[in-house]
Amino acid sequence: MPTAATETASNPKARPTLRDVAMLAGVSPKTVSRVVNGEAGVSALKTAAVQRAIAQLDYRPNFTASSLRRSSGRSAAIAAVLEDLANPFSAALHRAIEDAARDRGVLIFAGSVDENPERERELVRAFTMRQADALVVVPASDDQSYLANEVSTGTPVVFVDRPPVGLPVDAVLTDNHDGAAAAVHHLVRHGHRDIAYLGDLRNIPTARQRFQGFKEALSDHGIRPSTAAIVHDLHTERASEEAVRRLLSAGSPPTALFTAQNLVTVGAIRALQQLGRQHEVALVGFDDFPLADLLQPAVTVVAQDPSEMGRVAASLIFRRLDGEQWRPTTHLVASRLIPRGSGEITGPHRG
Repeated sequence: MPTAATETASNPKARPTLRDVAMLAGVSPKTVSRVVNGEAGVSALKTAAVQRAIAQLDYRPNFTASSLRRSSGRSAAIAAVLEDLANPFSAALHRAIEDAARDRGVLIFAGSVDENPERERELVRAFTMRQADALVVVPASDDQSYLANEVSTGTPVVFVDRPPVGLPVDAVLTDNHDGAAAAVHHLVRHGHRDIAYLGDLRNIPTARQRFQGFKEALSDHGIRPSTAAIVHDLHTERASEEAVRRLLSAGSPPTALFTAQNLVTVGAIRALQQLGRQHEVALVGFDDFPLADLLQPAVTVVAQDPSEMGRVAASLIFRRLDGEQWRPTTHLVASRLIPRGSGEITGPHRG
């Protein structure tokens, strides 16, 4: 004899439809559609009846299936193409966009490009095929002109953290040059002249901007950096850890480190702690990261504000979706140097 469980499994309950809601609310399916899609022109009485029926039936609109039929043509979803969702910067950026979207009843689709230009294109293609209303992109490729058709057909696109190339769209960026310069000035004020640079991949615009700020700030103090103390293309904690070990085992090791990305900073800290040098070698990292203030010494950082960057990006997206128009602009979000201890270790030239 079949049980209730087997009957449920073999005859699953059908999901309520828009017509079911219309029948229960005593209105037409078109009226239900207009309420669901937030369109004007429905009386408060009918809107309340539809909302009660939706709640009673636990009706869930199929936005993807209905997007082509809606007057706005929107899918109520925004795609976020980010560097790495496991990275604290990307995670904070994603959360800020998600919070803004939630207030508008919009979902966020997100994926990681992992510094792979082909992966960037694949994600954009997948999200646009699913009719995402807009795109927020942290690019990995050096040419985004492939998005020109999306922009010309009215899809809002905002680039975050890195500027677009070959595509006139809005961008939300950190002032990387000045942030890196602030780190160098801080270390020099604490007596350091032998300052090593440990940077991310050189093909990343933000890495190039931070290195430029590093060099120019040293030049302001009449310091020429040692070629041996400049290490590029560090994109993992392990690579950074090994680089710091090599630097500190050299004949004339640096007295301070500027680490230009948070994973690079974590690898450098690991090397310093393993060598027992964390209280001798000063360090300022670009990008904050969880628990940086709890280490010994606590880590001095140039902190970006990915949450603010996400809020600005979301604001630009929704303004364009609401019909506003303007020439594409670049919005700079300031960074902030947070002294916590590691960047205040004094060098041999103090005073």
